[in-house]
Amino acid sequence: MRFTRRRFVQAAAAMGAVPLLNRCAAGGGAVMGERKKLNILILGGTNFLGPELIREAQSRGHVMTMFNRGKTNPHLFPEVEKIHGDRKTDDIKALGGRSWDAVLDTSGFVPKVVKASAELLSKNVGQYVFISSISVYPDDVKPDAGETTPVQTVAEPESEDVKKYYGGLKALCEAAAEAAMPGRVTNVRPGLIVGPGDPTDRFTYWPVRISKGGDVLAPGSGDDPAQVIDVRDIATWIIGALERRHVGVFNAVGPARRMTMREMLEGCRKAAGSDARFVWAPLSFLEKHEVIPWGDMPVWTGKDAGFASISNARAVATGMMFRPLVETAKDTLEWFKTLPAERQATMKAGLTPEREAKVLEAFKSPDRAAG
Repeated sequence: MRFTRRRFVQAAAAMGAVPLLNRCAAGGGAVMGERKKLNILILGGTNFLGPELIREAQSRGHVMTMFNRGKTNPHLFPEVEKIHGDRKTDDIKALGGRSWDAVLDTSGFVPKVVKASAELLSKNVGQYVFISSISVYPDDVKPDAGETTPVQTVAEPESEDVKKYYGGLKALCEAAAEAAMPGRVTNVRPGLIVGPGDPTDRFTYWPVRISKGGDVLAPGSGDDPAQVIDVRDIATWIIGALERRHVGVFNAVGPARRMTMREMLEGCRKAAGSDARFVWAPLSFLEKHEVIPWGDMPVWTGKDAGFASISNARAVATGMMFRPLVETAKDTLEWFKTLPAERQATMKAGLTPEREAKVLEAFKSPDRAAG
């Protein structure tokens, strides 16, 4: 089975068009200078983007409440109120009768689960932020797709098979939230979120591999598009969207301008201070040796270039900003080096050293050159 970008996203999840508006939703909060102090509920909040959202909100003086099962990283944020329950079993009654200015839903994957949460909270919450995905777009999405691009449909809309229908179910989740709280929902469609704390290694592979030097197998010609967004940048924008009551649909992808794979890898090399040499191999050769875009060559989408060329103009127009790729790569590498040795020994994405060496050997062989 080909391990395409779509299947890689689905596998990770099984373990990751409304007009733009800028208006005030219901809900108040104490005033902090010109900014209101918000009471924010986060559904999830225990891994990668969630903790970064909490840290960003706290840095701005907002008050957080976490709702989750209490099983993943329970030691985090001891100062934050925690309410325990399990959305998958409809155990959300503890949220009833409570009021918050906004909700951050980082853990919604099935429409009925999002529907239940949004309906329960609709009368007592001003704004609902749902973390969706650019995977809502069809497999053949064209470059520069915007938020009005048609999304996937699901042959079995009642299915809860996230691995099989990840993008389509995310699209239905968006619709469920909007139906429950019309005009008060912010549907955020991230692309590849990267940076310190990323548990997937989908970007981390590159600065780590490049830091080791030598010949590095690189995909294509180097001119293919690449899109990543630092987890800290998306968190900053999302909390800002709560403060300014931005609602609607937003593609949350970066960077600000078109970036090529060559530019991204050169940025990683600069961040690592490495003398690594990139060996650019064409798609035809990589396919022959079963080196698959996205999984074996992270970030690179191969023939599916549309998924690395999504338009972020709407989010940028509302203040989304991006730090330099070199900073993201440097911070990611420094964070990775703090992990236990056994974790560093096995990357969760990319080629193993042994397999990369074999593919590089085949690429450099005289027989291939002669052919």
